[in-house]
Amino acid sequence: MNLRLGELVQRRGRARRLKDVQDVALVQPRVETTPMVVEMSKPAFADFYRATFTEMTRLAFLLTGSIETAHDLVQDSFVRVHGRWDRIAEPRAYLRRTVVNACRSHHRRLRVQRRHSATTRVEDVDLGADEMIDAIAALPYRQRAAIILRFWHDSSQAEIAAALGCRPGTVGSLIYRALAELRKAMP
Repeated sequence: MNLRLGELVQRRGRARRLKDVQDVALVQPRVETTPMVVEMSKPAFADFYRATFTEMTRLAFLLTGSIETAHDLVQDSFVRVHGRWDRIAEPRAYLRRTVVNACRSHHRRLRVQRRHSATTRVEDVDLGADEMIDAIAALPYRQRAAIILRFWHDSSQAEIAAALGCRPGTVGSLIYRALAELRKAMP
């Protein structure tokens, strides 16, 4: 099912989830042979989508640890950005902040679900995962987000502070504490 993002948003209205789309990451724009009247913001958003989707999916994957969840959260973020497209001054920063907030909300929902389903125990299975990824996953969310944004996403302290909603000095502290925890965890 090949649909453009704008068509998805139109079909679903203001819906927050796009579950009926299998993999929007692979959506390629259709080449139209008939002339169309297109709003000025639509091509700009489509170009923005193509240019930033992979980067934002990588960011969400590093923050959540799940590619499926990352795709869902990034799609939700693009839908939110599309609704405000004409009013956004810095779309890339706005989208990054939206993705980070979506990941934070996802972790909050998981925490609440775990708290309420504490009676159900699932046996842990060792998959032989990379030690560094495991150590980063064990960090508190803000420290993990600061480390990922700094070292994998090459963001400055000011950009990280804007994404996390804190001061730049706090970012330095978060990174320092996270690195200290990682040093303890790694032999």
